[in-house]
Amino acid sequence: MRYYLIAGEASGDLHGSNLIKGLHVEDPAAECRCRGGELMQAAGAELVHHYKEGAVMGLTDVLAKAGKLLRSLRDCKRDIAAWGPEVVILIDYPGFNMKIAKWCHARGIRVFYYIAPKTWASRAGRNRKLKAWVDRLFIVFPFEIPYFTKEGVPFVYRGNPLVDAVDGHAYARPAEGRYIALLAGSRKGEIRRMMPVCMTVADRLSELPGWKDVRFVLAGAPARSEADYAPWIAGRPNVDLVFGRTYDVLKYADAAVINSGTASLEAALIGTPQVVCWSTSPFTAWVARHVFHVLDHIKYISLGNLCLDRLAFRELIQEEFTPDAVAAEVQRLVEDGPYRERMLADYADIRESLGGSGASRAVARAMIEELNKK
Repeated sequence: MRYYLIAGEASGDLHGSNLIKGLHVEDPAAECRCRGGELMQAAGAELVHHYKEGAVMGLTDVLAKAGKLLRSLRDCKRDIAAWGPEVVILIDYPGFNMKIAKWCHARGIRVFYYIAPKTWASRAGRNRKLKAWVDRLFIVFPFEIPYFTKEGVPFVYRGNPLVDAVDGHAYARPAEGRYIALLAGSRKGEIRRMMPVCMTVADRLSELPGWKDVRFVLAGAPARSEADYAPWIAGRPNVDLVFGRTYDVLKYADAAVINSGTASLEAALIGTPQVVCWSTSPFTAWVARHVFHVLDHIKYISLGNLCLDRLAFRELIQEEFTPDAVAAEVQRLVEDGPYRERMLADYADIRESLGGSGASRAVARAMIEELNKK
């Protein structure tokens, strides 16, 4: 069968690549075509568009790139129609993928949605569209089970693919000595907001007794280049920039400062003490709070905390994301042994909540079973 997959960012590329591997195992005759990244391509899909060409973050970024997004949607629809897949598999990235779902449904093309839009956080109106346009939703978090059951959206749950990705990695130390990991996000807007604070934290901690030999290792995002970080790391010999080794950077770090997203859950599965930091433009934050009422629907922004329904690690959001707050939390993560041990115990609970190994192949098998029903 022919599978057309669409991912719009690095995490989707990772999950898509593991799904493609599972599809090839369960369907040896599988043909995969994708809009994604290098990982999906390496897994055996024909890459027709790289996600970094269209990544956006926040309402202001969407407005600035509206023309480019419209052209990308047009090109994607043409490519799907020309290739003629049995199914289009949408991976997260709802701003783009929901439009593709509607278009495919109107033309009788089957649609699977892998890694659900976070309607439990905001935009609950999308649930009606999921029911109308998507043939089957494939979710990856246990807390989504009661939510989508209540909303009446048909779904399949086969565990979380990150467990396999983390456990199957061949780890190697990326830097000598003690260091703090910095993960500033994958989009330019995130980097611009995270880096000034992170570098101030690095400067302050380096002046403390016992911290002079501690380095700071910045895990460069897959779609970014050294130029994206250069304005902030220039002149700081205690900061290293490493690309393509995020799991390694997390594994051997004393602690991590992480922009909210998939990386925070990866850190929990790897076992790295962390603090999650997130901010956006004041306008986008106002819209999120007062138009979409995001904070009315969820207690936490981090996937690990959501899995437990309690704080396993701190979240410093918007106004709380300051050099003072981050520096104090990193210092506590490193120096307060009981605090670290409590966090690691919570990490074990997070891992247990996500189920065992083999999620990607199990999802692939479930998708093929769905396709064979009709």
